[in-house]
Amino acid sequence: MTDAPLTSRQGKLWQRLLWVLAGLLSLLLGVVGIFLPLLPTTPFVLLAAVCFARGSARCEAWLLGHPRFGPMVRNWRDHRAIPLRAKQLAWAMMTFGSALAAYRLPLAWCWLPAACCACVAAWMWRLPTR
Repeated sequence: MTDAPLTSRQGKLWQRLLWVLAGLLSLLLGVVGIFLPLLPTTPFVLLAAVCFARGSARCEAWLLGHPRFGPMVRNWRDHRAIPLRAKQLAWAMMTFGSALAAYRLPLAWCWLPAACCACVAAWMWRLPTR
């Protein structure tokens, strides 16, 4: 047996199923993020693409062919860049969601959404823009 790392869609069935489940969960969070300002859609869709690439060729092909999510994933894979409009929209929605959470949550927890969103915003800031 070789020591080569597992490549795309190789491995045991239970591992592939875990990758697919993680991809489905990430995609679900990305779709929910379209409607909830605290969850950014783009990072979750990109995470779903990574999970599907390791778990299921069929799910990966479906995501790449999707009219909304496919171009985002292909652009990321080709250029490692996020469109400026997607960045701006994500930052605006995370800011709005953090402000709303600070207003609605108890004082002991109001900082948590803002801290999470700040981490995601910093990650997106350092990425190239297309």
